[in-house]
Amino acid sequence: MTMTKEEVQMLSFQMILHAGNARSDAMEALLLAKKGQFEEAAVKMESAGEAFTEAHQMQANLLHEEANGETTELSVILIHAQDHLMNALTVKDLAIEMIDMHQKINHLEGK
Repeated sequence: MTMTKEEVQMLSFQMILHAGNARSDAMEALLLAKKGQFEEAAVKMESAGEAFTEAHQMQANLLHEEANGETTELSVILIHAQDHLMNALTVKDLAIEMIDMHQKINHLEGK
């Protein structure tokens, strides 16, 4: 069943919402880690992971439908949603690495 234009728009907005939440949570986690609040940062990263998974699942569903021969109308909002998703992934992955660096720095400084 091909998605309507309205369904694609709604899915796109949901992807943007979840990806945006993932990015925001990852950035908040990074700021917490910078302050040495690693437990709080871990909670935020878990939240970021959950939000990212929500957005990624929506993308995976679109890919699955396309692989099964269903077409999705390409729109600027869908492309924008994809951009948000990829940006969220990049920020999340970099936050993981940077939090690890902050932990090592704190350890080396004896904090």
